[in-house]
Amino acid sequence: MRVLGIDPGLTRLGLGVVDVTPASQELVHVSVLRTGAGEPVEQRLLQLALGLESCIDQYRPDTIALERVFAQQNLHSVMGVAQISGIALRAAAERQIPIAMMTPTAVKGAVTGYGQADKVQVGEMVRRFLRLSAPPKPADASDALALAIAHGRASVRTGVVRGSGSGEPTAAQRAWAEAEAKARRGR
Repeated sequence: MRVLGIDPGLTRLGLGVVDVTPASQELVHVSVLRTGAGEPVEQRLLQLALGLESCIDQYRPDTIALERVFAQQNLHSVMGVAQISGIALRAAAERQIPIAMMTPTAVKGAVTGYGQADKVQVGEMVRRFLRLSAPPKPADASDALALAIAHGRASVRTGVVRGSGSGEPTAAQRAWAEAEAKARRGR
């Protein structure tokens, strides 16, 4: 199974393609697309969309793993990640490729066995899984490969390629839904 992992960002977009079998993972491609902070946002989005679509069309993944947007202190950063995520979701839907959205904690847990692992630990495990001489650099490349490995291994293990709508909600998503329901009842 060929998996494309996407680490979304407006300044750096990590792309990692991995072939996954029950016995191994093999690196196919890794790259980081970059845009300048001084460029108009619409030009940055266009440049990243074209690069992402080119990667999808060239490597033809069976499924895509996209890092899920999560709350951060920096609203500007969250907006950029959300915009790129929308582009990735649209590109996958247009090509009818299943896409799974994974939280950083879930990816770290799947790759390292510890959901709070740091970037160095994730990079080292990606290096080991793919039998590389050194961890991929920058961290965006390593994170994209970790997404591909985590989703690919889960899909191969279960025999099911899951899209974002098929998984169970995370603990944070359940807590958020409960808080929203409670707020609605309180009105």
